Amino acid sequence: MIKQRLFTPGPTDVPPDVLIEMAKPMFHHRTPRFKQMYGAVNDGLKKLLMTDSEVLTLAGSGTAGMEAAIACLVPRDKKVLIANGGKFGERWGKVAKVYGLDVDEVKLPWGTALQPDLVAEKLATGAYGAVVVVHSETSTATACDLEAIGAVVAKTDAILLADGITSVAALPLKMDAWGIDVVGGGSQKALMLPPGLAVVAVSDKAWRAGEAVKAPAFYLDLKAYRSKIGDNDTPYTAPVSLLRGLQVALDMIHGIGIETVWARTALLAKATRAAAEALGMKVFSKQPSDSVSGILYPAGVNDDFRKVLQGRYGCSVAGGQDDLKGKAFRVSHMGYVDPLDTIGLIAAIEYVLADLGVDVALGAGLAAASNVLRDWR
Repeated sequence: MIKQRLFTPGPTDVPPDVLIEMAKPMFHHRTPRFKQMYGAVNDGLKKLLMTDSEVLTLAGSGTAGMEAAIACLVPRDKKVLIANGGKFGERWGKVAKVYGLDVDEVKLPWGTALQPDLVAEKLATGAYGAVVVVHSETSTATACDLEAIGAVVAKTDAILLADGITSVAALPLKMDAWGIDVVGGGSQKALMLPPGLAVVAVSDKAWRAGEAVKAPAFYLDLKAYRSKIGDNDTPYTAPVSLLRGLQVALDMIHGIGIETVWARTALLAKATRAAAEALGMKVFSKQPSDSVSGILYPAGVNDDFRKVLQGRYGCSVAGGQDDLKGKAFRVSHMGYVDPLDTIGLIAAIEYVLADLGVDVALGAGLAAASNVLRDWR
């Protein structure tokens, strides 16, 4: 029997303590017990995102949360600037068009990110009411400089919406200090939960921008969630089990400190990329994200690599998308993963490359990764 390990950038492995909590008997969501638990979750999310703003939770994927933010908060009388550097930036452009927004889509070469100077140039015209960026573009394993973009947008009347689905609890993200107006997250990434819960943090500036917006939405109307959160309640049936699991996951994160989590995630990413290069492979992104690494296959290797890796060694990684399909694989460093997991994956990668006929020096990747991971704390 081979133990199965998830190194996919969502879903990620769920800690046993979280699974145990979610398996406990159900309780009703219109009770003082729920309100007490929900209040603790809300406080934990605010601490995680380093914000005084309320953080809303919806039963749905991260896409549901981002769609709700675009539908309810982006002004209709101005353009929305959307950075499309991958599949998820592309998705937010499609969502905005569904709601009839005037979209200015900046198409970026995959592996690059939106630059603050371009944002400043666009916003200087006064024609834009919002900017939508993907902090960590999962499809290309690329991170943007969200802090610098936030500093630019904060000087204007526009609001900044950040897709933080693979950055929340993985990459440094300081919502208030960086001037981010909306942060969207998903449960199945660094929050260490099964899929099904969306997180949306909204600033006062974003709420003001959304006052004039009559969103064609019912369940996704963020104003309904805002009206209830002050009483630690939800407008519709709450995903009780997921929220219970989230409380445990947040306690685990805050138990060691979010800055430590950021540093550990970065170290695992650095070790994995060092191993890949030592084995003759290349990192795809020019601005790599530490939550997920995109690695190009060596010559002669295709997605049979992933099949052998999973079938023979029990390690699941994600494949490339669009033009990268069959040319790259992606490894998650988010959430419930540690150095021994990473070392094991790298050993398995070496074995698979050798199994597929690649002339690889077994142990070279392990040595490179081990040198990096000596700094683990």
